Amino acid sequence: MEDFASKGSQRWLQVAVNRKPDLLLSALQRSGAVAPGVPVTWSSPLESENFQEYRDLQALERTRVGNLKRPLNEFWPARGPVWDALATTSEGPLFVEAKAHIAEADSPATKASPESRKLIEQSLAEARGFYAPKATASWGNVFYQYANRLAYHYFLQHVNGIPSRLVFLYFVNAADIEPTTEEEWHGAVRLIHAVLGLPKDLTRFGVFDAFLDTRLLQDAIDSN
Repeated sequence: MEDFASKGSQRWLQVAVNRKPDLLLSALQRSGAVAPGVPVTWSSPLESENFQEYRDLQALERTRVGNLKRPLNEFWPARGPVWDALATTSEGPLFVEAKAHIAEADSPATKASPESRKLIEQSLAEARGFYAPKATASWGNVFYQYANRLAYHYFLQHVNGIPSRLVFLYFVNAADIEPTTEEEWHGAVRLIHAVLGLPKDLTRFGVFDAFLDTRLLQDAIDSN
């Protein structure tokens, strides 16, 4: 077994999935990502697998996504998004991107090769047209990580008809780094949406914002 990550969202998510799944489930239910009474089975990051994270077809296999109408490699090049957490539910697969402080959300532009970048930009534009038809911002530059998670979700849910859920999980009051309040997170999300030309609320697309206070997880750290 490996120890939990040293700090940040990776650390707190590992704790939540492996030691406090009930608290994590409550946060997902409050967000609307998971309905009351629906169990969640986590497939990463598992302590028994040294907190392995997954991407590409491995991520789809871990969430029991079957045959695709449109192959993934026609939408996105290899070495796509690495998912912070993956789960299955009776309502469909669950994909999680986690953050513990605002600086983590400020991701750089894609560094893909010219050939891969062409496909990425094509797919980002396709996804942008779905979420925000009037938007003109380039999704391959600022907040690229946020945008590519949305694109992946669009590919699964809209292109392939898989009723997946995308959750942006924001940890509150993470004392191991610069702590962020829930109010500050809401402000950061509004900024991201404004820059990318997105509507304020994405829940109708199956995209949810969840918040979990790290102070509720601290006793699991202390007993580790």
